[in-house]
Amino acid sequence: MKILIDTNVIIDILQKREPFFGESYHALRKAIENDVECMISASAVTDIFYMLRKSLGSNHQAKEQIERLAQLVDFADVQGMDIHAALMRTMPDFEDAVVDAVAERNGASYILTRNIKDFTDSVVTAILPADYLNL
Repeated sequence: MKILIDTNVIIDILQKREPFFGESYHALRKAIENDVECMISASAVTDIFYMLRKSLGSNHQAKEQIERLAQLVDFADVQGMDIHAALMRTMPDFEDAVVDAVAERNGASYILTRNIKDFTDSVVTAILPADYLNL
């Protein structure tokens, strides 16, 4: 099984954002412990780095966090075909449509996100961390 993890879940974990940290952390941990291939969109890494740098106040510490993240997840590249596919989707948020296109091309079973409302028309099923924990 493969899952693509949305930016909000990664930020919940790295910044220990409450009240979301626990479910997001345990969902990622479950996936890793069950040898699920975990991916994040490569285009999300710059957003994650930016948020970490702001919260930590340090480029060096933000890079260290990204390096630790890279030990747990794969980075799924974004290709031109993903942008074209996203443009054809009826999803309300273009960035989420790109995530869906990347997840589809990489054969993901789920998109792990807290924002399932914007994924109602996605090709790949979006799932909340709490629901993933109950699989």
